[in-house]
Amino acid sequence: MNLMITLLTNFMLATLLVIIAFWLPQLNVYSEKTSPYECGFDPMGSARLPFSMKFFLVAITFLLFDLEIALLLPLPWASQTTNLSTMLTMALLLILLLAASLAYEWTQKGLEWTE
Repeated sequence: MNLMITLLTNFMLATLLVIIAFWLPQLNVYSEKTSPYECGFDPMGSARLPFSMKFFLVAITFLLFDLEIALLLPLPWASQTTNLSTMLTMALLLILLLAASLAYEWTQKGLEWTE
């Protein structure tokens, strides 16, 4: 019962804050607030440069592989368990998944920088 009350309270509070944020307009919008700031000087060029989609995809791939490698960090503590064969099987499956996904990205040319 306490869990339901807590979840309901959190949901209602979050909903209320979202509604208030959408209803309150920004009253003082003027050009100085929306212009880019470069140490007090006028901008030399456009602040809206085109973004490389290939860079974005390589960055997301890096984050995914980094997250998968972070899953390997608890292995030294897991090796102290009584069921060592299960731990080694899970570690091997995780490493095989990481290697297979790297091989897939490599064959699909997802790691190449040139466009």
